[in-house]
Amino acid sequence: MQRDKEIVVGLDIGTTKICAVVGEIQGKEIHVVGIGSHPSVGLRKGVVVNIESTVESIKKAIEEAELMAGCEISSVYAGIAGGHITGFNSRGIIAVKGPEITQGDVDRVVEAARAVAIPMDREVIHVIPQEFIVDDQDGIQNPVGMSGVRLETKIHIVTGAVTSAHNIVKCANRAGLDVCDIVLEPLASGEAVLTDEEKDLGAALLDAGGGTTDLAVFKDRNVKHTFVLALGGSNVTNDIAVGLRAPLAEAEKIKLKYGVCVAKNVKSDEMIEVRGTGTHSPKKLPRQILAEIIEPRMEEIFNIVKRELYRAEMENTITSGMVITGGTALLEDVVEIAESIFNVPVRVGRPEGIGGLTDVVNNPMYATGVGLVKYGARNTSRKKFRIRDQNIFNRIMDRMRRWFKEVV
Repeated sequence: MQRDKEIVVGLDIGTTKICAVVGEIQGKEIHVVGIGSHPSVGLRKGVVVNIESTVESIKKAIEEAELMAGCEISSVYAGIAGGHITGFNSRGIIAVKGPEITQGDVDRVVEAARAVAIPMDREVIHVIPQEFIVDDQDGIQNPVGMSGVRLETKIHIVTGAVTSAHNIVKCANRAGLDVCDIVLEPLASGEAVLTDEEKDLGAALLDAGGGTTDLAVFKDRNVKHTFVLALGGSNVTNDIAVGLRAPLAEAEKIKLKYGVCVAKNVKSDEMIEVRGTGTHSPKKLPRQILAEIIEPRMEEIFNIVKRELYRAEMENTITSGMVITGGTALLEDVVEIAESIFNVPVRVGRPEGIGGLTDVVNNPMYATGVGLVKYGARNTSRKKFRIRDQNIFNRIMDRMRRWFKEVV
């Protein structure tokens, strides 16, 4: 991939599919010029459990994207999710030495805020400044050049298991790719599907994927809260397989074709055909039975997310409502069941603000891939909070060496 052509590639390493989206940067516009997708067999709940299978799936998705885009891909922005991800807020405070606040002061106060105890087995993935406070004046986005004697900041720190992040990088490297950065998937999806007004007023983004359901709360155009739940569309598929006594592959097809989240909306005379396991012949069943299997699982997932919003005291922050994206957002009546649980306006989010193959990527399942491209396009020249300038393994070894020196 030639950087002078200004091509950015997002690699969504998901539990059900691995998707590569190639974006061409033309001024301030992003044109999607290639997409590659391949079923994912080496991940469980967003975490790599089989390196070889994941590498093969990445290679096939990348090859398909290269063929469509007509370019060679060598570096990507990779998405990360999984139950090991945790996000928390922190704040720091420093005294301003000069007559006005400089970029060095901003860097120092962010470093002060991120100086929290993080276990050795966890890695900082994102440090996101939320706001700056100069002498009790809050809500400042960029304090450089202002006069003041005390500078504070509030930041959001996202951490993940070192091994999980390392395995994603290792899989990409073995597929012949460099990883420019690792990005939390709901943040990437937010780049693709949320409008500036929604980010400003306050909105919750729910990325309902195969292995995980990821939450990101935005307010004043900043990330206020993140949460990853290790439940998703794969659990729905598994419930269908058990409930209808069907193979998993057949259960997935039934979910995509006939899946509905609200049982009362299904007509009693609607029937579906289910292929049985082994030599059992296909059988016809009421579609309502399928809805009665899906509805409780979707209610469970949404209720856990609702409890998290209340725990984090974010229920009044999402003024403009909730946007659901990801493959599970394609289920019929998903907006209705979500509105009944969250009591806020809900819509299905599709990638916006892009050109090129818009008709192909106009689907919630491509939100993360497109979001990774938009994130990469926005961050190509920014070095301020980059954390992937060197290999993760080397970073761990450096931390261990420093720790041993302190002990000795």
